[in-house]
Amino acid sequence: MQRKVSTTYGFARAASLLQGRIRKAGEARGFAVSRLLTHWAEIAGEDIAAIARPVKISYGREGFGATLTILTTGAQAPMLEMQKERLREKVNAAYGYNAISRLRITQTAPTGFAEGQAAFAPAPARGPAPPDPETRASAQALAAPVTDEGLRAALEALGRNVLSKHKPNEKS
Repeated sequence: MQRKVSTTYGFARAASLLQGRIRKAGEARGFAVSRLLTHWAEIAGEDIAAIARPVKISYGREGFGATLTILTTGAQAPMLEMQKERLREKVNAAYGYNAISRLRITQTAPTGFAEGQAAFAPAPARGPAPPDPETRASAQALAAPVTDEGLRAALEALGRNVLSKHKPNEKS
């Protein structure tokens, strides 16, 4: 009998671990398909995603299409209002059918002001500070005996990273 060997070595993808929780949180807000939340920038476009985010989907009594509530800031609301129909078409294209019949734009979250304080733009990416010349020279000296060019470059980078870390007893 042949035994099946696992290639994951006991590890699981983060998406598979969080999928149930994301679905449960999304369904509480009416998002039966969490793709609208997780891929908002792709669906709405970078320009709209920078100024607005989906908050809730509510279904009418007759069941003929849903209402998507979108949160934005007060200054961006008129701009978003002019793009409502185009945005509705993009969202419905993501669902694959005419799931959303109306868009409602709000400047606060439906549960109150406390939830509506989230920033829409992602934090600016900050790279690591370049190492000082002394650290760079030390890393080059440590890797100098290695003859293979690729390995030497990798060891220099590793040496720079290790030497540039703050020591626990150092004061910043």
